[in-house]
Amino acid sequence: MSSGAFVTAEQAVADTRRWLERAVIGLNLCPFAKAVHVKGRIHYATYLPAEHDDLLDALLAEARQLVALDATERDTTLLIAPSALSDFLDFNDFTARAERRLAKAGFDGVLQLASFHPQFQFGGTEPDDIGNATNRAPYPTLHLLREESVDRAVEAFPDAEEIFGRNIDTLETLGPEGWAALDVGPGSTPT
Repeated sequence: MSSGAFVTAEQAVADTRRWLERAVIGLNLCPFAKAVHVKGRIHYATYLPAEHDDLLDALLAEARQLVALDATERDTTLLIAPSALSDFLDFNDFTARAERRLAKAGFDGVLQLASFHPQFQFGGTEPDDIGNATNRAPYPTLHLLREESVDRAVEAFPDAEEIFGRNIDTLETLGPEGWAALDVGPGSTPT
């Protein structure tokens, strides 16, 4: 978190759930999120240190725990790092290293890694481009998804490749004021 304020694990999870419910599910940015949320199959994990020295180890531990459980118990994991990697470029570099490490650890073809960050910016966009909000979460977040679950979701949603474009249209219609009104930033949920 760029303000330097300490965020508890409970606050980080509450803020992330609020973002998931109001933005990701509420705006239907991910048509697959609602089912796993309603069924309680999302695991929220936190990494609280400001330094990211052990974040990769934490991610690998979460990956091992995820694949050790049946998808009916835990389908996906969000690893929230509220105090680490506040700079988006550092986070982006870290995410690339994390993907390589997951593959090296044998998770290639088993898990996918998605990333979310408060300052997320797609290549070729301006920082204030509303389309970047599709990947903006309250805190730096690494999302582990099961490949099998992604494959099933894509089969159930025949136009999956159109989701991104639809999301951009939704956010452009909503606009920056509408996004701000969702109140899905850090500290938006009382502890």
